[in-house]
Amino acid sequence: MKKLIHDLAFEEISDLMKEMGEPAYRAEQVWQALYRRFANSPDELTTLPKGLRQRLSEKFLFQPMEEAAVQISSDMYTRKYLFRLPDGNTIETVLMFYERRRSVCVSTQVGCAMGCPFCATGMGGLRRNLSAGEIVAQALYMARWLGSPDDGSAPVKKPTTLTHIVLMGMGEPMANYNNVWKALRILTDKRGFGLGARRITLSTVGIVPGIRKMAKEPLQVNLAVSLHAPTDRLRNKLVPINRRYPLSELMDAVREYIRLTNRRVTFEYALMRGINDDLAQADLLANLLSGMLAHVNLIPLNPVPGSPFQPSNPDRARAFLERLQKRGISATMRLRRGIDIEAGCGQLRRRVIEGMEISKH
Repeated sequence: MKKLIHDLAFEEISDLMKEMGEPAYRAEQVWQALYRRFANSPDELTTLPKGLRQRLSEKFLFQPMEEAAVQISSDMYTRKYLFRLPDGNTIETVLMFYERRRSVCVSTQVGCAMGCPFCATGMGGLRRNLSAGEIVAQALYMARWLGSPDDGSAPVKKPTTLTHIVLMGMGEPMANYNNVWKALRILTDKRGFGLGARRITLSTVGIVPGIRKMAKEPLQVNLAVSLHAPTDRLRNKLVPINRRYPLSELMDAVREYIRLTNRRVTFEYALMRGINDDLAQADLLANLLSGMLAHVNLIPLNPVPGSPFQPSNPDRARAFLERLQKRGISATMRLRRGIDIEAGCGQLRRRVIEGMEISKH
């Protein structure tokens, strides 16, 4: 199988041009074609001579995924894509519109090994890591669509630009650390796509070594921790990796991250009816985060059909938020997006795969 050209960093493109006997400036031409004009075929590398385009076509893949399914919310503010990769695996990517942002939620793995019982992605297990280029390609796909002529299917007038990236899709980014960070270096490279690192958020279930490593990265990417419970007893059930990295170790790593970076950490907390949403849990959460440079992002759970985990009712969720704020904890309720198209990670993929299985019988 051909190598994906987006797997190459700028320096690797430069080395490639040298090996191919091309002048050094060709590397920048390739880079800008890929990351400023979002070329997705050799024919679109129009600043290169035809012979070089042909040689690149023989060596590299330029589009690693095809659209297998897309769902658009009734308000058009959320677009959820299922992409099929060359090996037949599928991943989900979600584009979300806000008042001043166009944010893409990208996947970092095919499936997930973390086994959180309320998450549709985890129900299917882990297939493989995504390469750096497969991660990058999801952002480029959305940037290309946003910059395309207006067809009336967006809630804002196009063309427009992608403003934020969140690594909160399928998979655990810290379990694919090297590929994830190579992708982030490519996407923040000022010679190309040039997205500011502070416009990128990486979400982890709490892989302690990854958090400690991230604290020393030069890129100022935001850290979010999927907490979901304020005690080890409950978190062991909701986030099984907690058995390996309990809250005491996780909080120590987060404090070290804050100390080294002086950046605020976001704690994500999916409110689940009758499980983690009473005021006693809010007080325990406030105790856990007291004095920390942190923000709590309360998330109305995206329910998975047939799952015992269901979202809190609005009054209970509002009371939880108010208790945190009364205790001096910075907290907000995440705006629900795409609930009518099951925008939670893994749900579209699961439904499509299950449909394919049913059709075989």
